[in-house]
Amino acid sequence: MEGGEQARAPLTGRGRTEATEPSALQRTYARRVAESKATIPHLYLRADVDMGACVELRDRLRAELGEAAPQYVDMVVRAAALALREHPRLNGAYRDARFESHSRVNVAVTVATQDTQMLPVISDADQAGLAEIAQRRAELAERARGGEITRPELSGGTFTVASYGDDEGVDEFAPAVVHGQGALLAAGAVREAPLVRGGAVVAGHAMTLVLCCDQRLIQGAEGAAFLRHVRGLLEEPDRL
Repeated sequence: MEGGEQARAPLTGRGRTEATEPSALQRTYARRVAESKATIPHLYLRADVDMGACVELRDRLRAELGEAAPQYVDMVVRAAALALREHPRLNGAYRDARFESHSRVNVAVTVATQDTQMLPVISDADQAGLAEIAQRRAELAERARGGEITRPELSGGTFTVASYGDDEGVDEFAPAVVHGQGALLAAGAVREAPLVRGGAVVAGHAMTLVLCCDQRLIQGAEGAAFLRHVRGLLEEPDRL
């Protein structure tokens, strides 16, 4: 271009539009989400959970452990991992016109980074206690955000728990099932809400869970039974 003039994006009705190239991680994420939505028939099941006992448990643990105390997402991971033992179909996948089932319960947890979203995996989560899950998830999240996560730490997930964190304020969301898995559990924020207890309406704390399923593998009754199991564990968190 003459005189060293730099190329500028044309002005349109939307103003000046500039295009940027996505990073390799962003391209991979975009490709996998598109593939999941295009190839998996999604079934969504929703349930509200009375989180009063979990709030009390977390307050008690924070008084003892400070910032190292488990977060609500850790409780959801623990509950899901225990429930997957009893509902193994959700710990599998539909691949190449066959049903797959996995002997290990490896729960991936969403972590938002500067560029994209990653899914570090807590391997054998059903064999880890709540404190261990909290420690491992925090360490993996820190490594992911610092760009130090390794490929093995992002591999082998058999089920995913998605959460925007305890402080994001998103009540409910329904993401795509991770390609190569059969189901994903999305956990909304814990919020103040009116609840019915003993026939009376009382102030309490609630969380909305959305179970996203590959309907080729998981039918509604199966998914509902899993969701009831998870809800029961969270409403009686001493069982965690």
